[in-house]
Amino acid sequence: MGQFKEKKMTIKKDVVVEMHYTLKNDAGEVIDTSKGKEPMPFIQGHGNIIPGLEKALEGLKVGESCDVSIAPEDAYGAHHEEGIQEIPKDALQGIDNLEVGMELQSQDEQGNPFIVHVEKINEETVTINANHPLAGETLHFNVSIENVREATKDELEHGHVHSGSCSH
Repeated sequence: MGQFKEKKMTIKKDVVVEMHYTLKNDAGEVIDTSKGKEPMPFIQGHGNIIPGLEKALEGLKVGESCDVSIAPEDAYGAHHEEGIQEIPKDALQGIDNLEVGMELQSQDEQGNPFIVHVEKINEETVTINANHPLAGETLHFNVSIENVREATKDELEHGHVHSGSCSH
């Protein structure tokens, strides 16, 4: 009998990937990291993570790592000045404890929801920003692949990873 070697699964569409990551901006400041926490799980090819990172991870295996820089168009898009608006404070009646940095849900003309961030609060007006906080930024990731497995039928149907052992 020959020796059996465990074949490491490659990252491809419809597999569940668990990765550790550190995200830095152009200035080298850490914006986010999974260090000290559980690895972040996602399904490859389902838009769970930004497109540029998904593309960079394709073909990697458990134990491999990479450093990748993602341009804004493959991350959170360009920063649009028209995404910043000053609105009357009374348009936000019913929102208690309004504060800078708060996320609010709004709707476009078609009724589709989107998130805006409160940037400034003045006497009569509030400045809101519909841009993602990382829009216009080149993102620098250091990623290590911790686990790769086949996604379950449920996970593929729902488009995201189910953690734990609970069943629906």
